[in-house]
Amino acid sequence: MVEPVFNVLFLCTGNSARSILAESLLNNLGKGRFRAFSAGSHPGGRVNPFALELLEKNHFPTGELRSKPWDEFAQPDAPQLDFVITVCDKAAGEVCPVWPGQPMTAHWGIPDPVAVEGSDDVKRHAFVDAMNQMQRRICMFVSLPFDKLDRMKLQQAVREIGKTP
Repeated sequence: MVEPVFNVLFLCTGNSARSILAESLLNNLGKGRFRAFSAGSHPGGRVNPFALELLEKNHFPTGELRSKPWDEFAQPDAPQLDFVITVCDKAAGEVCPVWPGQPMTAHWGIPDPVAVEGSDDVKRHAFVDAMNQMQRRICMFVSLPFDKLDRMKLQQAVREIGKTP
């Protein structure tokens, strides 16, 4: 039996760091069972260089990553989404587009590494912290027993992941 591939959209305001990290991590750690995307409510138009540097240093692919508006995923020709996960508090509080297919939603708030001030080393450390927290949550997500949980229990499990440090 072929396992379904789940489409997951990670949302943030600027779509330059946290949602980008999540997209790359899930596409790699999901081992073909997930297709991850990212978008922003007010995308900055470029991926943060510290995010790209960190992903490349850890051998995650970055060639397809780009900062884009979330409206792309509300279009009729957009991928049918199974999950929409906000990773910043601002995006979680905004009115989102209507996503085709009624995907499950969750909030996995992570402190914004872009907002950290200081030397480049201090900023890099903030990105490592954000990536580590995201990686822990994504590992929990991909290990959920999707085939054994009904929709309500799966929704609850995905939301609970956002409460883990």
